Amino acid sequence: MNLRALMYFDELVRTNSMRAAAENLNVAPTAVSRQIENLEEYFGTPLVERSSRGVTLTAAGELLAERAGKTLRELGHVHQLIDDLKGLERGQVTIYANGATVASLLAPALAQFSQAYPKLRFEVHITSARQAIDALLAAQADIAITLFAPKTSEVKIRSRSEIGYDVILPADHALAKKGGISLAELATLPLALPEKTFAARQAFDEVFAKAGVALDPVFTASSLELLKELVLDRAAVTVLPAMAVRREIKAGQMVAIPLAGTKGVRTNMELCVAPDRELSFAAATLANFIEKFMGQPFSE
Repeated sequence: MNLRALMYFDELVRTNSMRAAAENLNVAPTAVSRQIENLEEYFGTPLVERSSRGVTLTAAGELLAERAGKTLRELGHVHQLIDDLKGLERGQVTIYANGATVASLLAPALAQFSQAYPKLRFEVHITSARQAIDALLAAQADIAITLFAPKTSEVKIRSRSEIGYDVILPADHALAKKGGISLAELATLPLALPEKTFAARQAFDEVFAKAGVALDPVFTASSLELLKELVLDRAAVTVLPAMAVRREIKAGQMVAIPLAGTKGVRTNMELCVAPDRELSFAAATLANFIEKFMGQPFSE
């Protein structure tokens, strides 16, 4: 079995079409078919079933598909490590992040880091915390940055920082100069909150339920940017980490007011890596940089 056959099979699995796989690989469809046949001869069993509707994996094909992608990604990672040994300070880092970590930490950290290392390239995926952890375990991600991550011993936490959620108001709002806003007061304001599938929203619901305060948001959205825009347009107030609106606070457009009379919603922002996978030069340098960045205090 050769590496090319495995690469062709992986592309076939991804596209579910001999023709599409061939186009992506810039080869003839017969070349893809020949490599699949080589794999089937190597394993001694059919891996795909061909029809006019495309290809379907056999049970053996499904088994190989589960492992082929990860094997190729690991080989790519080894290639990067070998380049590092040669002193080639270039490469790509794949980062999975969720929730407010993107605006509050990842975007400003990458902006600074890329200036120091202009040869490096970054691929960022915005997902749930669980998907970010799964990506690390499947060797799809080098680094994961999460909020409300499920507790697991499957990954290594490089750095952890506790953050709290504040009430985010337009800077000229009538309550903008208050030292704190109670849940009862918050419930009377037009609220914009994440949809119920978000862990942050579930935490808000729990806080309100424990306090016996009805929660009836005017706007429910899956986009952090939309929540911020609704505040800027004075259509609503929201609840976010102050770091998530760092730029708007510094520009004098928004203020962050603590919730009064309750611990509110607090969670950990965590920088995670796979425990058994050596980071490339690019990924290790970025992880070190983000770790230091997380330790910097937020100031308005």
